[in-house]
Order: sequence, then C-alpha cells, then structure tokens
Amino acid sequence: MMMEEQLHHNKPLRQEKSTLLLALIAGLSINGTFEALFSSVVAFSVFPIIALVLSVYCLHLRYQKCEMPAGIPILAAASFMLGLLLYSALIRAQYPQLGSNFLPAVICVVLVFWIGYRLKKLKLQEN
Repeated sequence: MMMEEQLHHNKPLRQEKSTLLLALIAGLSINGTFEALFSSVVAFSVFPIIALVLSVYCLHLRYQKCEMPAGIPILAAASFMLGLLLYSALIRAQYPQLGSNFLPAVICVVLVFWIGYRLKKLKLQEN
C-alpha cells in the first residue's frame, strides 16, 4: 500500500517531466527543421518537420487537458531553449565551418544544471 501511494504521489512530477521532454524535442526539431530547410550544409530531411509537428501537437493537447503547476512553464521554456542550443552545438561540432560551438555548449551545460536544480526544488516543495 505504501509503495502504491508513493507511485501515485510521484505521477504528477513524472507527467511534468514528460512535458519538459516534449519541450526539449520541440526545440531540437524546430532548429533541425530550420537547418534542413535553409542551410546548404545540412542535408534535407523530413523527420525534423514530423518531430516538430508531433511534439507541438502533444504539447498543445497536454496544455488543453490539464494546467501546469507553478514553476513548470519556466522550466518548459528552458527545456525548449536547451533543445535549440543543443542542436546548434551538435551541428557546429559536426560542421566546424559553421562556427564555434563553445557558447551554445556552455549555455547548454548551465541550463541542464539550472533545470535539475529547479526540478529538485519542486520535488522538495511537493513533499
């Protein structure tokens, strides 16, 4: 019984983590779509467009279905920015002629630690 209560108690946080994951995927795929459509260095692919449409659709459904707890919207925006910058850093590492990836990589690391800190803080406030 205790284990079942603990699993039920952690369900909202798990659902919010999936919202953050969808925001990260949306950030990755919007940058991937932009690069695929407008960059001559990156080969065209339809998969970032599909991922973008699906992730935004799932985020929209989640937004309509239930409201986000306090603190999650800023984390979702940070996850989206992390996706944007992460894709940029990876592409710049793969194609050095696009420029340095130092700044996007450093900002990504800072965002990961900040998101982790805020998630831990939210988890402690829930208990």
